[in-house]
Amino acid sequence: MDNLTEIRWHGRGGQGAKTAALLFADAAMSLGKNIQAFPEYGPERMGAPVQSFNRLSDQPITLHCGITSPRIVVVLDSTLMASVDVSQGLPADGSLIVNTSKTPQEIRKEIGLKGAKVFTVDASAIANEKIGRNIPNTPMLGALAKVSGLLDFAEMIKNTEDKLKKKFAHKPEIIRGNIEAIKAAYESVEGENG
Repeated sequence: MDNLTEIRWHGRGGQGAKTAALLFADAAMSLGKNIQAFPEYGPERMGAPVQSFNRLSDQPITLHCGITSPRIVVVLDSTLMASVDVSQGLPADGSLIVNTSKTPQEIRKEIGLKGAKVFTVDASAIANEKIGRNIPNTPMLGALAKVSGLLDFAEMIKNTEDKLKKKFAHKPEIIRGNIEAIKAAYESVEGENG
């Protein structure tokens, strides 16, 4: 499939990697894209490493297997990089997006990454400020939107806000905080080329 984009999300249980992949999928689907979103985890508890995945295409997706060579990798918790090879399968022209206060150059050096583009955003700080809790999934969704250019940002915001309104109808501050977090991360993501 020529126009297939595969994304792998790394996080810890409770950080929202699965939810972020689903929100991305919903936004892509509302724009007429073909999409898959699926998690990979076992009986792990809160804080254990988890992965979620997306496939996105303009054509029907006929693959139904795991993702081993993602074009984009999103890391919700940079402490995972000490024990998980988050760049595994990432091609030289791929993109790595990490939730950290470090620079892209520092992350590249830390994990010994050759090639690929590295982007960083302090999604945890944004989440704490805008949502009041360190749940970095929605800010990382904003960073993914900026880095990938796969979705129209205004449409993604509208779709995500609609989804959050269904889940948090009686908590408008949660909806507002998450939307502000997405926008803040979109504006503040930093990057460098490999």
